[in-house]
Amino acid sequence: MSTYLGIDGGGSKTAFLLIDDSGRVLGSHTEGPAYYLEIGWDAMRAMLARGIQATLAQAALVPEALTFAFLGLPAYGEDSRLLAALDAVASPPLTPARYRCDCDAVCGWAGALAGADGINVIAGTGSMAYGQYQGRAARAGGWGELFSDEGSAYWIARQGLTLFSRMSDGRIERGPLYEILRRHFKLQSDLDLCAAIYDQAQVQRSNLAALAPLMAQAARAGDGEASALFVDAAEELARMVDAVRWQLKVPPQATLAVSYSGGLFQQRDLLLPHLQAKLATGNRRYQLVAPRLTPAAGAALYAAQHSGAPLSGSAIDALQANLGI
Repeated sequence: MSTYLGIDGGGSKTAFLLIDDSGRVLGSHTEGPAYYLEIGWDAMRAMLARGIQATLAQAALVPEALTFAFLGLPAYGEDSRLLAALDAVASPPLTPARYRCDCDAVCGWAGALAGADGINVIAGTGSMAYGQYQGRAARAGGWGELFSDEGSAYWIARQGLTLFSRMSDGRIERGPLYEILRRHFKLQSDLDLCAAIYDQAQVQRSNLAALAPLMAQAARAGDGEASALFVDAAEELARMVDAVRWQLKVPPQATLAVSYSGGLFQQRDLLLPHLQAKLATGNRRYQLVAPRLTPAAGAALYAAQHSGAPLSGSAIDALQANLGI
């Protein structure tokens, strides 16, 4: 029996999944963020070691007996000077020859499309689109929260806070978002929001992204400005899909599968219909499909591929059924 460990590192949480070559789930575990720019190298290494050991322990498996592992890490590939350090981040406990690292976007694509040609768009703490077509790979977006990550939970939250400031001082009409944020932060004065947001703990990327559901709450309460944020997010994500398609040199007449992953898609009623509409405009030729597997399962699938023994179609079907998807 061969065993494969998938690790989907994210800006808010890290998911671990251990499977065998028949698609049976042997163990799973969840830890905190894997974004080294936020938590630091030591914390990331400790978190990964803890998660790996906890997951393998569920199958009474020692690291040396693992067939292969794949780790998707946020910000991987965004600093060439750090590639060697990131490639070594899981050793120990894993054996260096038995795992590979890459960008976390690979996990989303491999899971959503089960390793088939197409593009996956990610809207979680950050945002990005990644795809593969006839052996070529490409990504778009994901340049970081300061000047990119359009359409992400962080971007939605930041734009929503901008709306609050404009509602407060009269630049735009006050909508439900105004009172929702006042209640959430227990503001005595609107300007107290500055102290709440610029606090060293709150200003972290993952904490700010966690405010996105408040913008969704406002949109569902009829706030037109908040609703427009999700329309704008869909447009930004669709542009990323187009950019990846162009890089992949997909023939104009070909219809390409597009799927999605990331926590912001939990707001399905607000984001997904707009994304589907955007992908259907103009000369775009896409088929939006629901994700088949989770990103962690995609990482495990990719681990099997890297080992030289890709999972069979029946094993992928079994994995999907075992995960209850």
